[in-house]
Amino acid sequence: MTIIAAADGSALGNPGPAGWAWYVDDGCWDAGGWKHATNNQGELKAVLELFRATAHLDDDLLVLCDSQYVINSVTKWMPGWKRKGWRKADGSPVMNVELLKELDEALNGRDYVFEWVKGHVGHELNEAADARARAVAEAYRRGTAIPTGPGFTAGHTVSRPRPVITPEVPAALSRDAEPEVDPARDPALSAEDDALFTLDEPTWHPFTVSLTEDEHERLHRRARDRGITPEELLRSLI
Repeated sequence: MTIIAAADGSALGNPGPAGWAWYVDDGCWDAGGWKHATNNQGELKAVLELFRATAHLDDDLLVLCDSQYVINSVTKWMPGWKRKGWRKADGSPVMNVELLKELDEALNGRDYVFEWVKGHVGHELNEAADARARAVAEAYRRGTAIPTGPGFTAGHTVSRPRPVITPEVPAALSRDAEPEVDPARDPALSAEDDALFTLDEPTWHPFTVSLTEDEHERLHRRARDRGITPEELLRSLI
């Protein structure tokens, strides 16, 4: 049997009031957060709490996640970080290391697969997790009661073959996947190649768009209504 769940995080202002949530269905979900944290911390915490909530079960876990940072951390970068004492190739400490260590421990012995889903495009489970994570962040911002869920309840698995990693399924999604070559040991790899295994954050590319005064005002109004920055609103449309 397989548990299919979405996990998501939200941070207003990033960093700012933040929430995390995992969601299976309306009767099986949970959420929490902090007064001040980053979006990446929310994304990591959502996955961590999902694994903790299902630790007593012997079911496979399919994690639907819109954060490539989380997926890459677990399936690509973590083995190298651990070998280097939780440091990157340049010797600097890994960001969010405490959450990553807790997640590494929670993954031990579990059968799981991560599946990337694009956020904010109407994916039912992802949208449900996002709405709950954002509700927690909003509650912290407003100082109101924090909306939490019932946790994992019985009867929320589906009949599904155990995940099998085949050539058609990216190896990066396997629990045991790690780079074929350790960039720290292969001088032939360039600094750019090495960065594929050591970055904590996605690579950002500047983009300029010209707006009329009216368009600029509408952009800021819609972002304010959603409790996010104009940049986050534009990014959600991609």
